[in-house]
Amino acid sequence: MKRSVMFFDIDGTLLSEITRKIPRSAIDALKEAKKRGHLLFINTGRTRCSIPEEIKRFPFDGYLCGCGTCLIYRDEVLFARSLPEARGKEILEKIPEYGLGGIAEGPEDIYFPKRMSRFDGLESSRRYFQEKGLGIERYIEDQGFVYDKLLVYADEKSDLDGFLKFIEEDLTAIDRGRNTYEIIQKGYSKATACGFILDKLSFSKEQAYVFGDSSNDLEMFRFADHTVAMGRHDDVLEPYTEYVTKSVEDDGIAFAMKYYGLI
Repeated sequence: MKRSVMFFDIDGTLLSEITRKIPRSAIDALKEAKKRGHLLFINTGRTRCSIPEEIKRFPFDGYLCGCGTCLIYRDEVLFARSLPEARGKEILEKIPEYGLGGIAEGPEDIYFPKRMSRFDGLESSRRYFQEKGLGIERYIEDQGFVYDKLLVYADEKSDLDGFLKFIEEDLTAIDRGRNTYEIIQKGYSKATACGFILDKLSFSKEQAYVFGDSSNDLEMFRFADHTVAMGRHDDVLEPYTEYVTKSVEDDGIAFAMKYYGLI
């Protein structure tokens, strides 16, 4: 069988957001795919430091992190780009001025505001990452760190449009729903990550399969020919989805791989 390259989102795709585990069926399917010579990559919005341990236990061929801003192949960093420190600091200072809540996601750590915010989503993320040992050493108000992307929270008191205008030269926003926005560097996405790896390893688009469930997977769905949406997925993926598989918990990863004859 012809070798393929598979790109997997994490949350809601490989890792259940209900059980917080990777189903046994998915692990077995990944192992069989590797035995058959396929290459397996994580392609995530998470930055390098926040890849879950459950994911790291499996020997993926590489990790494409931060929506295309850090690309790792077999322990070698092929590409990495953070916002310049001075510009990054300027942007962080504007977040409270526009009545927003924000989290800075860097290659080494996650950075939260010192004080509790009024945004439930932000505080939920704080608790999640602190349980993983992240976001506890330095605050967003501190200096001396760089970051790759932001999560921004808005409500009726926020001037989101004003903030987006301020950052439009460097960054663009992905609407994640519930007044939450993933702010990524312009010119980078999960699609640019896929393209880089295919070029680097001399694979064609026809050999690429992408698996995802949410709006930050949209660019890689637009890019790829073979696109697999999980049973629960954002409607925005529909026009670009080749195949809808079952949910994560219902063995959706293994089901899709079998459907395509990859295993």
